Amino acid sequence: MLFALILTIVLAMAFDVTNGFHDSANSVAALVSTRAATAGQALVITALGNLAGPLLAGTAVANTVGGVVDVPLGDTVPVVCAALTSAIAWNLITWRFGLPSSSSHALIGGLVGAALLSGWDGVHWGGFAGWRPYGVMGVLAGLAISPILGVVVGGAASALARRCLRRAPRRVNRVVRRGEWVTASALAFSHGANDAQKTMGVVALLLVATGHLDRFEVPLWVRLAAAASLTIGTMLGGWRIVRTVGHGIYRMRPLDGLVSQGSSAAVILTAAAVGAPVSTTHVVASGVVGVGVQRRIGHVHWAVVREIGAAWLVTLPVTAVAGAVLLSIWKVMS
Repeated sequence: MLFALILTIVLAMAFDVTNGFHDSANSVAALVSTRAATAGQALVITALGNLAGPLLAGTAVANTVGGVVDVPLGDTVPVVCAALTSAIAWNLITWRFGLPSSSSHALIGGLVGAALLSGWDGVHWGGFAGWRPYGVMGVLAGLAISPILGVVVGGAASALARRCLRRAPRRVNRVVRRGEWVTASALAFSHGANDAQKTMGVVALLLVATGHLDRFEVPLWVRLAAAASLTIGTMLGGWRIVRTVGHGIYRMRPLDGLVSQGSSAAVILTAAAVGAPVSTTHVVASGVVGVGVQRRIGHVHWAVVREIGAAWLVTLPVTAVAGAVLLSIWKVMS
């Protein structure tokens, strides 16, 4: 049992690494594409934010993710292993094709698909308790609403920024580029605060199921391991996806980068505060769309947006099926 637990925790950290290099484009793309920073500078900013986020934020998202499945204790390890394997595979496939997809969708899809083999009651369907989401329905609501908020907030912030700076001299771009460093840092911090908690929640669930914790909580060493894994992945950089986010959706200018990063960070940090595990990738991509639509709708590359939307739709069912298939393999191995 101890070997299986260690193996599963290693898998969880491997998922965090793939999440890091898959999602590093979220904070790096605008900085690099608008020439506000070099690739190396952008990665350092992003890595520091991803390291700080899991350590300084709360555990509301971890609590939500840890409550998604409700399988017998003996099935927890193989269910989580199947979900993590499915999510890692999906992250690598979409990275190979340079497609911004959601690690959150992949993890939740794998968990639900594997848990359903234990019966309908193996999944905690949930909903909302006040403003806080819980269970699968609460998670799905957050995943569905957050891209819409990304478009709306990004578009509104872009309109306000352009109105305020409409008569500003051309040299204001130098100030805007410096401001991009601030908003990129905030976005990286929000990514760490939200995404690393998903791994923290999975590991805490494992520790409870195997009797190493009496109640659901996230130990400090789990926070440190998740933060380090996400940071390592970020430093590797997902340059294929950087090109898609930075140029493929809409060719951003400095003010566009500033606004899209700031508005995305606001949406993601709000979600982290209420415990909603949202897709950082989709919030950032939708924020870029919102900025592009506000500026000139015809300049948005809608074919790329449709590809991202298609990935958004298929990630959950594909990873759910993969999680269910992989569960039988992990049960044999365990």
